Amino acid sequence: MPHFPTSYRWQITALLFVATTINYLDRQVISLLKPTLEQVFNWSETDYSHIVMAFQGAYALSFVMFGWSIDRIGAKLGYSISVFVWSLAAMLHAVASGTVSFGVFRAMLGLGEGGNFPASIKTVTEWFPQKERAYATGIFNSGTNIGAVVAPLLVPWLLGNYGWQAAFLATGAIGFIWLFFWWRYYETPTRHRKISPEELSYVNEAPQTSGESSVRWVDLLARRQTWAFITGKLFTDPVWWFFLFWLPSFLASTFKLDLTKPSLPLIIIYSAATIGSVGGGYLSGYFLRRGWTANWSRKTAMFVFALCIVPVMTIQFATSLWVVIGLLSLAVAAHQAWSANLFTLVSDLFPRKAVSSVVGIGGMAGSLGGMLFPLLVGSLLDTYKAQGSIATGYNILFIVCGSAYLVALLSIHLLVPALKPADC
Repeated sequence: MPHFPTSYRWQITALLFVATTINYLDRQVISLLKPTLEQVFNWSETDYSHIVMAFQGAYALSFVMFGWSIDRIGAKLGYSISVFVWSLAAMLHAVASGTVSFGVFRAMLGLGEGGNFPASIKTVTEWFPQKERAYATGIFNSGTNIGAVVAPLLVPWLLGNYGWQAAFLATGAIGFIWLFFWWRYYETPTRHRKISPEELSYVNEAPQTSGESSVRWVDLLARRQTWAFITGKLFTDPVWWFFLFWLPSFLASTFKLDLTKPSLPLIIIYSAATIGSVGGGYLSGYFLRRGWTANWSRKTAMFVFALCIVPVMTIQFATSLWVVIGLLSLAVAAHQAWSANLFTLVSDLFPRKAVSSVVGIGGMAGSLGGMLFPLLVGSLLDTYKAQGSIATGYNILFIVCGSAYLVALLSIHLLVPALKPADC
């Protein structure tokens, strides 16, 4: 990795990492408060799934809106709007009075949070050459896990000392602090005063198509490369949402985990995901530096990570909490490693002017899958809970999760067997 008089691109990555951490901290709060809120508001699993669906539906719409707008107004302003909306929405949860109002504020949260990945991938594409993008993406994407690690420490403490409302107020307020630093320190490389000429030349070494006009969605949807990313997100995003929103509840119902106290098992699981995110981005970059093509580098790495998720299907045979924690840790780590490479495919396949739009389209597909999957989850768990065997419902879900990534990778390969860049 070259060294220059400045390495400002890594400071930009740090900003993306912190924002992504806040993003996932805000959305994780409700899953940790779920047992408390179920008692306060008398929620069923189906009620909770409807609240999750409200978030997912708005999140899907937000991906499209921000994906389109960020390619036009830029990452600086687009990201600022996104963080402002989601931080305000997170704080408004404190005044919710029932299922409907929680659904409304979750939808508002989703409308804001959908801007995180289009803005981040756009920024990485602008600030990094191809061989470093997966690694940079893995670093900022690891913020999803740090947020999920911080939440089991912070939220129970806030709940125990100040009540559930304080958990939403405190976590939501953090985003407004980040906004100050983003607005003050971010700019595109060609306009940034602190980047050295050597680093600027290195950042811009990847060839670009002529012109910077945006690409029409109808043209993007006509490309097999777009559908490869859509397919990858559609099959695997719902699995991550399941891990995020239902793992605390699964451990509480199956192993009597007390979610009113800091949870070591959850901290271990999401810490493993952090390692997977950074390591996953590094692995395909390592293959590229060894002279492999982007096609072999990305797909080999993704195949390895897809295989690592398969063992989660064996949770049904595990009787020890720590065996289950090990299997879940491997699965979430592999998902984040997979995700870092899936996002990087967009910058491999599309010019910078189309990156946010494609991320938005694919993110919408993943969110729609994430919106429909809770219908299955809620219905399945309620059915087996009524029969006194909720563990059976979870076992079925883990089988679905364990097989999704191999199916997704096969679909991606059939659509883009050679990772040929789109002509747009």
